[in-house]
Amino acid sequence: MHDFLFKKGELHCEGVKVSAIAAEVGTPFYLYSHHTLVDHFTKIQKAFATLNPLICFAMKANDNLAVLKTLADHGAGFDIVSVGELKKVLKIGADPKKIVFASVGKTEEEITFALQTGILLFNVESLPELEEINRIAEKMGKKTQAALRINPDVEAATHAHITTGTLKNKFGIDLASTHKILKAQKKYTHVKITGLHIHIGSQIVTSGPFITAIKKVTEFLDVLKKDKIKIEYLDIGGGLGIIYRDEKPQTAQDFADAVLSYLSKLDIKIIMEPGRFIVGNAGIFVTKVLYIKDNGVKKFVIVDGGMNDFIRPTLYGAYHEVTPVKGTSSTKRFKVDVVGPICESGDFFAKDRDIPLVKKDDLLAVMSAGAYGFVMASNYNVRCRPPEVMVKGKKFAVTKEREKFEDLLRGEHIPQFLK
Repeated sequence: MHDFLFKKGELHCEGVKVSAIAAEVGTPFYLYSHHTLVDHFTKIQKAFATLNPLICFAMKANDNLAVLKTLADHGAGFDIVSVGELKKVLKIGADPKKIVFASVGKTEEEITFALQTGILLFNVESLPELEEINRIAEKMGKKTQAALRINPDVEAATHAHITTGTLKNKFGIDLASTHKILKAQKKYTHVKITGLHIHIGSQIVTSGPFITAIKKVTEFLDVLKKDKIKIEYLDIGGGLGIIYRDEKPQTAQDFADAVLSYLSKLDIKIIMEPGRFIVGNAGIFVTKVLYIKDNGVKKFVIVDGGMNDFIRPTLYGAYHEVTPVKGTSSTKRFKVDVVGPICESGDFFAKDRDIPLVKKDDLLAVMSAGAYGFVMASNYNVRCRPPEVMVKGKKFAVTKEREKFEDLLRGEHIPQFLK
């Protein structure tokens, strides 16, 4: 599952002690395993080898340049949702023809840059967006491809904040409207609609919702075939869940076994957008104990990392295993809240958690922090964001430096009328 393992009572990332990295870079910090990234990506490649899909990593899950370069080197394309993500992934030499652009609110600036770059296609979320892309492309004298994102109205059985495939959500176009757009597609002179796209949510641990959505799309494709409407691409999105606690998610092979019977019948290029599945368990967040506090009602382990660094427990009520980096021979455990220094009661990593006895300056690892970790970090309370580190074998390197206070002031000024 991952390469964060205890050896002789101490947590390692591949061949490097986590404590050795902490001694050099300080705390808190994010730590990624190169081998785990590659292993998870290649598991999807192998499971779907008969289809040879374009696997576009959903870089909203983790946009670290070293992570992106690692995946690009192994054949990944990229699913992007902003012009910033597009510019960043181009920095590592990504092939524009392996980039798909989602997002419900693409701006003119973003559409223009994507057209200039020559990406593979836009995943279009609405008729007004399609019309806007066509208008801008015509003005620029460019032609491009698009896939219409279908909202299949399927419950994903996941957290409400990351459910995206029902008609109560802001994403995609209902089937009837999609059909209408496709029948009138000749009017979009500078956008060729060559694909369909679905993405029903994230952290989905069973195949049922995927199968339901894919069945709806394949039935819709039969209707389009009768109308002589040709579709070249089917983007089945992402959303594969991982183990955070005691979930029993499907493996890449389980997922392939569940959906290949439907997809292999289609004479269409398949695109996939895994994110969390690849990077979630390939990263941890390391923080240091500052104080142990007992108010007579509860015990608190106060650490130097906060919700500004890693917000998933606060935002989603997400469970993440918290473990001391160094093991102990003591069998004593205590029930605690592991909390940060931010001035919010929602600033926590674990609540009422039984953990081994820890003391000041001990290191704690918050596991499964590779997805939606640093990318959602902020400077709340004027705190500098932590560094990111990658390990490959017995080597490690800082891939993003810790922010400095001066970084936080860049571009900020006191106006003349206040002087």
